Amino acid sequence: MLDPISAALKQIHWLGHDAFLIAGRRVIYIDPYKIEFAGEVADIILITHDHPDHCSPDDVKWLRKGETVIVMPPSCADKFKGVVRTVKPGDTLTIKGVTIDVVPAYNVGKPFHPREAGGVGYIVTSVEGIRIYHAGDTDLIPEMEQVKADVALLPVGGIYTMDAAEAAQAANKIKPKLAIPMHWGTVVGSRQDAERFRELCAVEVKILKTEK
Repeated sequence: MLDPISAALKQIHWLGHDAFLIAGRRVIYIDPYKIEFAGEVADIILITHDHPDHCSPDDVKWLRKGETVIVMPPSCADKFKGVVRTVKPGDTLTIKGVTIDVVPAYNVGKPFHPREAGGVGYIVTSVEGIRIYHAGDTDLIPEMEQVKADVALLPVGGIYTMDAAEAAQAANKIKPKLAIPMHWGTVVGSRQDAERFRELCAVEVKILKTEK
């Protein structure tokens, strides 16, 4: 029998860039972008901020059905129809048995994701009870001290987000059972960044292959 983290890892599918599919008893997509397959229809879609490589109505339309709940900051709301929930950092909501804590995501000393823009990350507690933190597009920020997660999905590509060294610092603060690098290989960042992140982390790291 798989331990809970190994079982959770089988449910986490990296779709490239910041996009993930969490395929447990509820099907959850986070920041779907350039999805090249019809995919499983979503129970929940989470969007971190309004940049087009994260907030992509063309991708969402293939993944939603009538009851799909789309969660996003207010800056994205006018791009979608259907069941839409707008959120801000500090919010907690429960949808279809899945608890979602909304946390800040922003740059420090960079212009790309200012705090006032309202970008977010999410801590998703699955029906199975595993807490998965998707950091969104963010730098290493003080609020990460408060994050409690079993699995952390952290950007490592630099320029627009943390680089590998900063992401490793974040992982070492959060102390998840497993860390997974993201935000590399598409818009910015390389496999080398993911490997550097693994070298610097004091926690277990899994570098996923892209599933499209």
